[in-house]
Amino acid sequence: MSTGASHPILNLPNMLTMMRIAAIPVLAVLLVSSSRSAGFWAAAVFALASVTDWLDGYLARRMGIVTVFGKFLDPIADKLIVMAAMIMILPFGRVPAWMVLVILGREMVITGLRGIASSEGIVIQASDLGKFKTIFQIVAIIGLLLHYDYNWLFGIQHPLLQVNMHNAGMFFLWIATLLTVWSGGDYLARFVRVIIR
Repeated sequence: MSTGASHPILNLPNMLTMMRIAAIPVLAVLLVSSSRSAGFWAAAVFALASVTDWLDGYLARRMGIVTVFGKFLDPIADKLIVMAAMIMILPFGRVPAWMVLVILGREMVITGLRGIASSEGIVIQASDLGKFKTIFQIVAIIGLLLHYDYNWLFGIQHPLLQVNMHNAGMFFLWIATLLTVWSGGDYLARFVRVIIR
């Protein structure tokens, strides 16, 4: 694959990644308010940014322009926007502080271990556990941002059709937290096995 030597930064996948980072202050400004409308638009921004996470990787592989810059920036962008969303809703009491600490602590530890492995010329591939963790995190955060009751069958009013998005978000966040610990332990075990060889 080409490393994009002529334009290592200014290509479409990397621009999508940078757009994801640019969305963070927008998300932060929206989440200054705990209102229903602010949460809705914050969820929309976060969901769109999450789509670009998949899209930039797909385009980089499809177009043959996987770059060192992209490999470095993409996971950082993912972690930053997740951290921003979770930290901004902490003051509203929408997420337990200990869950935020576990999730963000895991990301910092694994990022550090990846850096150590990379400095030794070792690549430890992300596991499926990590991918599932990310999916559940995204769904959970969208639910927590929406927070309020929503009737998803517009025009039909019935209590059974009301979905409390906070409860839905917390359900997925519990799964995400369990997967966070599990995938973190799995990566640490694989790291130790590789390092002590």
